[in-house]
Amino acid sequence: MEYRTIPHLFEESANRFPGNVFLKEKKHTVYEGINYADAYKEVRRTARGILSLGFEKGDRVALISEGRSDWVISELAVLFAGCICVPLSVKIEAPGDLLFRLQHAGCKGIIVSGNHQHKVFRLMDQLKTTECVIVLDPLDEMAQNARDGNKRQVLCIEDVRQLGDELQQTRSGMLEKVTESINPGDYANICYTSGTTDDPKGIILTHKNYIHNVEQASAIFDVPPEYTSLHILPWDHSFAHTVGIYALVRNGASLASLKPGKTINETIRNIPVCIKEVSPHFLLSVPALAKNFRNNIEKGVREKGKVAWWLFRTGMRVAVAYNREGYNKGTGWRSLLGPLYRLFDAILFSKVRAGFGGRLRFFVGGGALLDIELQRFFYAIGIPMYQGYGLTEASPVISSNTPDFHKMGSSGKVVPWLDLKICGEDGVEKPIGTQGEIIVRGDNVMAGYWNNEKATEETIRDGWLHTGDLGYLDKDGYLYVLGRTKSLLIGSDGEKYSPEGIEETMVEKSPYFDQVMLYNNQNTYTVALVVVNKAIMEEYLTKSGLEANTEKGQEEALLKVRSELDRFMPGGLYEGMFPPRWLPAAVRVLSAPFSESNGLMNSTMKIVRPAIQAYYASEIQSLYTPGGKDLFHPFNRQTIASLHK
Repeated sequence: MEYRTIPHLFEESANRFPGNVFLKEKKHTVYEGINYADAYKEVRRTARGILSLGFEKGDRVALISEGRSDWVISELAVLFAGCICVPLSVKIEAPGDLLFRLQHAGCKGIIVSGNHQHKVFRLMDQLKTTECVIVLDPLDEMAQNARDGNKRQVLCIEDVRQLGDELQQTRSGMLEKVTESINPGDYANICYTSGTTDDPKGIILTHKNYIHNVEQASAIFDVPPEYTSLHILPWDHSFAHTVGIYALVRNGASLASLKPGKTINETIRNIPVCIKEVSPHFLLSVPALAKNFRNNIEKGVREKGKVAWWLFRTGMRVAVAYNREGYNKGTGWRSLLGPLYRLFDAILFSKVRAGFGGRLRFFVGGGALLDIELQRFFYAIGIPMYQGYGLTEASPVISSNTPDFHKMGSSGKVVPWLDLKICGEDGVEKPIGTQGEIIVRGDNVMAGYWNNEKATEETIRDGWLHTGDLGYLDKDGYLYVLGRTKSLLIGSDGEKYSPEGIEETMVEKSPYFDQVMLYNNQNTYTVALVVVNKAIMEEYLTKSGLEANTEKGQEEALLKVRSELDRFMPGGLYEGMFPPRWLPAAVRVLSAPFSESNGLMNSTMKIVRPAIQAYYASEIQSLYTPGGKDLFHPFNRQTIASLHK
């Protein structure tokens, strides 16, 4: 079936799968569900209410809420009413950041959850285009004052649905007329970038963009109607929209929301509990989340004693040797390892899978580069993490590993009905195996950037989306993504290299490093900014009989940092993994991690390189002074001293 728009897609699924559970939510102590038929009714009630408030086709409505059933119903209602949804991250705390997005999009309405209503109402005097605020929960004092002052229409979601019921009585058929007028090329979402290097850009995704990408994703992943997924990633991202919501809608599957906590940390702690209760068939993940899963698994095994840990590590080595890169598992002499691997799977790995509810078939990974060792780990325990690649500008899926076609270390094969080329700086297509910029063309490519014609023209040229990412295709058609073109290390001779693979591998291989950022901008050598793991370093010093606040302790800690970096140098354990010239000859150890709160990491847990370079400009500059390579530089000593309890 060819779906014209998102409302058409949802309407067809409601007709095909009326009794299937669509949304599951844990409001109190247990998960409760709403089926497709009832959700369809609620969407239409809400959409009618939106129309009764005076919204017209093309009006923008912001959506700010943690993931929940009302999130999906609200966005669908906005789209059924012919409006454009502007989903915004609940992690936006700075008033100026939220204000810019709401003003730039010209939002006529805002739908917000009770936990975040204060962010909106403190800006009301500055929101000139906003006529209506709809709160998904009881109004707080600030919201009540705004309603009592009659400065804006302020309503609870149930008020809106009641208005929708009244509209149906007085103007029956109005919603149907509006919904039928929506065209595939009409705008569905404006998704904002993090805006860490410039003002945020609003990425315009049309109904056709989403529908096309849903079809592309559905062609490579089988998601039967009986499947359930627990949504643990931010819902405002296009990855969550396409793969986490609308692909499920297309197939009549179920979507469960994570029970929110009072804080982000409390919400994160709810993840393992909710996974066990929902028993999802697949999960969306990003590398940072995958690493947390792995750390928790390994921690749990260690706590069972030395024998259990030895068995687990032995089983892991057998599994990795047997699986190879996935597509070639069990080939050659490794077929002999099959019975042993199945034994370890029965006595060890099956118990790990039980901790994920027992039904988890696979993860779909995105958001950043995923270390091959991490992929091997999850493949070994029987829950493969199929890494993909995409950009919001492409709705977002461009390629992915799948159960049928996967090669660990790659970002999988390009989705069907999408053209992809690897081009050099001169725009000429590169041969197979040669790296260059990834550019794509297809119906999933965005319409452009909202009110930013210059950025649109720079990014989409002759119909091709220039991703700004480096990569190459191998002879089997698997895509390898190397990092951002703007993140390149550039040597004094003009040679270039992507640092992201090195950085992630260093963090993966060394428990002493939490974060690493490399830098080289036409210099004679590469330098590093390193965030050490405080607990691991303190434990190391304690075992050595030293403390971080002593001169000897600081020197020992810094020597350990250097020795961990040297493992990648010639003569080290990982010699040859990376070209030596791109490994750090000088280092500054940082006392504070890169995070969202300090603006040095974005909402998808990627470090924001330009922001870090600006924030630590003086430290980076000092690394290229005559004494810059001194490991025991006062800056480094002071950082280590700050680790002292």
